[in-house]
Amino acid sequence: MNSWLAALVCTAGIAGLFYLDRDKSYTASKALWLPIIWILIIGSRPVSVWLGIHSASSGAPQGGENSPLDAAVFGVLLAAGIIVLMKRKRRVSKILAANWPILIYFAYCLLSVLWSDFPGIASKRWIKALGDLAMVLVLVTEVHPIFAFDRVIARAGYVLMPLSVLFIKYFGNLGRAYSPDGALMNTGVTTNKNELGVITLVIALGAVWRLLELFLAKRKPNRAKQLTARGILVVFCVGVLAMAHSATSIACFILGTTVLFVPQLRWVKRRPARVHMLVAIVLIGGGVLTIVGAESVVIHALGRHDDLTGRKDIWAAVVPVCPNPLVGAGFESFWIGPRLQKVYSGLSSYMHVNEAHNGYIEVYLNLGLIGLILIASILVNGYRQATAAFQRNRALGGLMLAYVAAAAAYGVTEAGFRMLNPMWFFLLLAAGGSTVIASSVSGSKARRPVQNASLRGMDVAAGEEPTFGLPNEQRSGAA
Repeated sequence: MNSWLAALVCTAGIAGLFYLDRDKSYTASKALWLPIIWILIIGSRPVSVWLGIHSASSGAPQGGENSPLDAAVFGVLLAAGIIVLMKRKRRVSKILAANWPILIYFAYCLLSVLWSDFPGIASKRWIKALGDLAMVLVLVTEVHPIFAFDRVIARAGYVLMPLSVLFIKYFGNLGRAYSPDGALMNTGVTTNKNELGVITLVIALGAVWRLLELFLAKRKPNRAKQLTARGILVVFCVGVLAMAHSATSIACFILGTTVLFVPQLRWVKRRPARVHMLVAIVLIGGGVLTIVGAESVVIHALGRHDDLTGRKDIWAAVVPVCPNPLVGAGFESFWIGPRLQKVYSGLSSYMHVNEAHNGYIEVYLNLGLIGLILIASILVNGYRQATAAFQRNRALGGLMLAYVAAAAAYGVTEAGFRMLNPMWFFLLLAAGGSTVIASSVSGSKARRPVQNASLRGMDVAAGEEPTFGLPNEQRSGAA
């Protein structure tokens, strides 16, 4: 097929997905476009790369601090987000008060600017890092955050996944690139195969969750069309994951979908507290594999070498260079300045590496052991919030647990706890918004009229748990 004909078909297909998935019963506020645009950018390429100001091979500087255009785009989105949050300050204050680990972490990141060798750059990056938190808060403070979350997943997925396939298959100059060791890799709408893998991972988990919800909601209006659209999205996600060949994202997708589907088993439905057993089995199983040395079998199955494709060499080279084990180099400051020569001198390859390829080591390098403790507290709080959400809504709580588990696992081989990273965004969402989103569903359950059960995709008389819908009169529009 001609490439431009393929582009026309792709455009028509994207429009068709939006048409099939339309839901006139719920109107989101216009502010929801802020997190949608934010995810479209951090999940693909900086605006300067899309416009050709920076090349896709080199990419724009992280955070866009050396790109006036990218800095302006992020600045406008952040400013708009703050204005929205000021209008919703009551809801925001309640959410932040319940998520003190996140507040302490961001406060410590700001404090760490004081001992950074490059405080100007570090402070600019910290301001941009606030954008992730601001966009999460905009999403969870919507009148009906569960619908808002689903809308974000759908709109981002319907655009990024088909375009990635189009770029890889028909526009190789846009969708493919060469790695530092000269290997050809599929990048899709991103600039790196691992970036393509992580944005596909977070969208795929949300898409599978929604597909499961629709499958169980027998009486939901427009169900057949939405099932078709979400099924197509899941197929696109699985296909793009395979094309990206990102072993970490594939493994995390398997882990996340396991966490999503296991709560539907009868032995968990009868006693929801058994979800803790599931998590314990995963953690203990991973530990046993490591102790007995069987992890190499798993690594080979995922297409990795025993050295995790050079990652172990990187870890050995960067850890001794950390300027202060307790507090690190300062927020996002390690990979700047002359210390990089020490890192490069200890590497036989990956001479242009700009991250540790391990989220926990990355935090240690920038924020020290204190930063690691704070990241651990966010993960623990996220797990606690997700399990609380699980008690209200199994499917939604399972999704939030999947994001927390995927983030924890993703951090082993990728720097997933960094600003403008989709995995970090969805970890903040799960850690800070699980209870809020689930409470919106739980509260509607207590108030719903029985006659509106069909609008919820459930049968009250049969004793089914409400899954996704809200009574029609509660679906107001703007926030």
